[in-house]
Amino acid sequence: MDELEYISPLLDCIKQQAYKSFELFVCVNQPDTWWDDKDTIKVCEGNAATISALKRISDFPVHIIDKSSKGRGWDEKNYGVGWARKTVMDAIDSVADKNDIILSLDGDTTFDPGYFLSIIEGFAKHSKVNAISVPYYHPLSGHLDADRAILRYEIYMRYYALNLLRINNPYAFSALGSAIACKVSAYRAIGGLTPHKSGEDFYFLQKLRKYGPIIIHHTQKVYPAARFSDRVFFGTGPAMIKGAGGDWLSYPIYKYELFDEVKATFDAFPDLFEKDTETPMSGFLNEKFKTDSIWQPLRKNFKTTDKFVRACQHKVDGLRILQYIKWGQGQRKDGDVENLLQFLRNHYSGDPLILAVDWGNFSFELSDLEILKTIRNSLAEKEEVWQQKIKILNG
Repeated sequence: MDELEYISPLLDCIKQQAYKSFELFVCVNQPDTWWDDKDTIKVCEGNAATISALKRISDFPVHIIDKSSKGRGWDEKNYGVGWARKTVMDAIDSVADKNDIILSLDGDTTFDPGYFLSIIEGFAKHSKVNAISVPYYHPLSGHLDADRAILRYEIYMRYYALNLLRINNPYAFSALGSAIACKVSAYRAIGGLTPHKSGEDFYFLQKLRKYGPIIIHHTQKVYPAARFSDRVFFGTGPAMIKGAGGDWLSYPIYKYELFDEVKATFDAFPDLFEKDTETPMSGFLNEKFKTDSIWQPLRKNFKTTDKFVRACQHKVDGLRILQYIKWGQGQRKDGDVENLLQFLRNHYSGDPLILAVDWGNFSFELSDLEILKTIRNSLAEKEEVWQQKIKILNG
């Protein structure tokens, strides 16, 4: 949607791939009512131009799913990025072999010529793995407000993932729709993608994770564009818009101790098979599931410790973890800068980043962009070290 400015770099990346045995499926989309709205008709016209550009491609097979031309757009109930991604993946599923691979991309993403081949090799090396969560990195645009916003948002994402990695949590992945690959057999096994209006990539990767192991360390990265966008209800674009207006309440730097509480809860799962015991998350989980007996039904249905622990991990999944972290953060008043510094001091004492920043005068909103870039890059490097160490999320 509205990708005319970015579609050429994307197509150039695809044309340059060393691996050539692929077909491209593209869903160009927007609500049909946008044709009758003066504020959105430019998006419709841009989408029409995108379709024309796609029709001119002769380098590789292209399947255009037109949910954009007048009379073909989404209706008022079913629309958005979740439906677009599901529509594309279902179309692939309808013609693919079970051993084929679905590689999910977005229209504003770039990558190196070896990217497709690296995905093939990744699955070949790890035959029992069903999905890959590909590492990402947002290039800066040269526009101060956009770059400040994306650096702040990426720091939030890196920090969150880094803490899940250090506690060895089974949901320690970052979900970007432009950075997911899965086997068609796995797509079928989980019942496909659920079309959430936003966050469909997170729920999709979580379903794949519950189904089996996923790779989190990969030899290649994807490079999504950093830009303000209101095309989805939450995610990178909306976060940047809110953040540029000074509102980062939905994307704080959490107290690292909250992740330790998640770890303590997960560590207690084997003991919970024998009897109920209090965990740091007990009060939250009782409130969330509206019961004082979360574990007894699982004990009844899963007769071994291993199966019970897996059921607990499915119950207290990535969504519940995020909800708990937000819930716990709401009861604390520490600031983002203080939380980041305390995390570094406790888990990376002596790290050059601690000395590289004047923390007493540092501000996400006012400090020099190079300082934000330094923090982002440092967290990205730390995340990659953990990803390389863990490689595959099991459990």
